[in-house]
Parts: sequence; C-alpha cells; structure tokens
Amino acid sequence: MINHTLIEPEVENFLRKNLKADIPLLILKGSPFPEITAQEMAIQLKGLQVAEKKFPTLYESQRLIYPPQLNLEQTSSEIAAKYKAELISGEKAIDITGGFGIDSFFLSKNFKDFHYCELNQELTEIAQHNFEQLNSQIQVHNDNGLEYLANSGNYWSWIYTDPARRDDHGGKVFRFTDCTPDIPSNLELLFSKSDNILIKSSPIVDISAGINELKFVAEIHIVAINNEVKELLWILKKGFDEEILIKTINIGKKKSEIFEGKKSDDESAELSQPLAYLYEPNSAVMKSGLFDLVARKTETKKLHQHSHLYTSEKLVNFPGRKFQITKIKSFNVKYLKKKFKDKKANITIRNFSESVDSIRKKLKIKDGGSEYIFFTTNLHDEKIVITCKKV
Repeated sequence: MINHTLIEPEVENFLRKNLKADIPLLILKGSPFPEITAQEMAIQLKGLQVAEKKFPTLYESQRLIYPPQLNLEQTSSEIAAKYKAELISGEKAIDITGGFGIDSFFLSKNFKDFHYCELNQELTEIAQHNFEQLNSQIQVHNDNGLEYLANSGNYWSWIYTDPARRDDHGGKVFRFTDCTPDIPSNLELLFSKSDNILIKSSPIVDISAGINELKFVAEIHIVAINNEVKELLWILKKGFDEEILIKTINIGKKKSEIFEGKKSDDESAELSQPLAYLYEPNSAVMKSGLFDLVARKTETKKLHQHSHLYTSEKLVNFPGRKFQITKIKSFNVKYLKKKFKDKKANITIRNFSESVDSIRKKLKIKDGGSEYIFFTTNLHDEKIVITCKKV
C-alpha cells in the first residue's frame, strides 16, 4: 500500500524546499514526519528531482507520488511520450506494460477509452493515484497485460507495450525474446485483439535483428533527444507485407531534425574529396544505417564509403552537425605535433584507427575551444585531418 501521507501539503512543501538537498544526507538526518520513513522521503525527493527535467507536467502538478529510482529510469521521458502520442489514435487502446504510467497518460489523450495494465501492485496504485490527480480517465488494471488481453472480449484500436529489458541479474538484453513479456512468442494473441501494435524498445536493439524477430513491421521510428538515441518505436500492422519505412527524429531544444527512407532506396552515393562544407549525421540517422540515402537526399557526397561524413560545395540543410572546412592535412604525427601542441579543439574520429584519447596524447591537444578537428579516411583510403568551424 502506498503511504498517502506523502501527498500532504506540508510534506510536499518540505520536499520542494529541499529539492537540491543531498539525498544520502537527508536519509541520515531522518524524516521530520513520524508517519513517513527517511527512505520514503528519499524516494519522493529523487522523484521530484527527476521529474523537474524528465516529466515537467508532473513536476508542475501537486499531490503526486513517485516510484523507486529504477522505475523512473525505465520510464519514457515526457518528450518521448508526447512523440508517441503523435503516432497513434482511435477509439480504444491499451498499455499492457503500464509501469509508472507516463506513456499511458499521454497516449490516452488520443483515445475515447484507454486501459492501463501493470502486474506490480505498488506501481499500479501509484499510477491510479496519479491519474486521478491529473484528471485522467484511464481505466487501471493490476493484472498481467497478456492475460488481461486474452480474457477480454474487447477489440482494440491499438495495443502498446514497453517490454522490460533487464534480465534477472540486472543486465540489459538485446532481443525481444529475452524481454518480459516475450512479444514475438505472443504476436498471434496480440493480433487476435488488434490490427495495430506499437512497441517501444531500447536503442541498443539491432534493427535488422528486431525485424527478423517480429512480424508485419510497417514503420520503425528512431527517437533521439539532443542527439542521444533514447528509444526505438516499432509499428506493426496486421498483414502488412510492404517495405518498412524507417523514420528518424532528433528532438533538439530549438528544433527537430527529421529524416526518413527505406532500405531499398539506400543505393550507393557518390564519393568526393572534402569540399567547402563537412556534415556529421545526428545519432538517429547513424542508427538508421541509411548512410547512402542521406547523401542523395541532401545532395551531398561521402568522404569514404565507411567514414559516414559528408561534404558539399554549398551549404545545405542536413540532419546533423554542419561545419565549414578551414584546412585539410594528411595525418602526419610529426607535423601535427608542432601545429596542434597545447591547442584547444573538439576532436571527432570517423573510420580512423586511433581513439580520441590516443590522438590527444600524441598531439597534445586540449579539449574545448571553438575549433573542430575530424580524423578520418578519404576516398583513397588515406588518413586525413580536417579542421573546421561550426556553422
């Protein structure tokens, strides 16, 4: 049972006044409220600290309860949950792995009837309480999502699931069959209850392997936030037998970069020596593997088939970082030591045999500054060094 004393105004005021407090120190001091343990206070304080950046809508709300830190880590951010909510809508939907309920809360806004299933009783109680405080009409079930589906007479517009990705020893898993629930083994059940399934997976899942495990994959969305891939979204449609569309989005603070395509369109791109501008794809595009297609769609050329750096004579719109090239040199350690010693620069390695740390030690380059140096390989398999300034 959750401790409802945690939502009393004086408790919430105390937590918000101590938002920046050191949590271990707070535990040592003990709880100032006799009905609340120091550990319970610590969980709520950590929840508020995470919510301030990860779930701003929850942070700005009152009388909410937060789960332990592991559940917060496994939960989608508000930004990612809102992106999912743009993808699906309809009459009736269900989240069969509800967890803390962030995805359910935002997805439910696009459905007349939305159901949440969660096997963990504490998480279910927390979600139920929070949904009520947030004026959400989600129907909550403390039940195994697959069993609830099997026993329900409902036919759903969409089924959503975020399978647990940690094994019994706390490690991470890379295949859908190693997750809980095992989606590939239960696809027949899922498609007997809906024509449409949305699955969230870890960014470490290999796209080709995931396609081989699942059926009827129509779209794969690669979602990055501030150039870090956070999750993969798999849209499955019953009977779909056309080519899969891969969509990438990099959600930034000011704007989002969107790029999409199909593997069949990823034909060989033209190679070139570095021209006036250099481009580095964002992390979502890198995860997609559509390296030749991005060159053709942006009218750029690749430096090397395996370098994944692009160039053009005129500045173009590109899904990633853009640079103006100032110098191009061959990789000569003796010469570069004289040129770069004690200089500050940002270093990137692409299709190069040495690490960033190794380069910094060899050439005595300090981290930082406004200059960007790329160590890479050109179309003639020669090691080159490209100095740039960011556009």
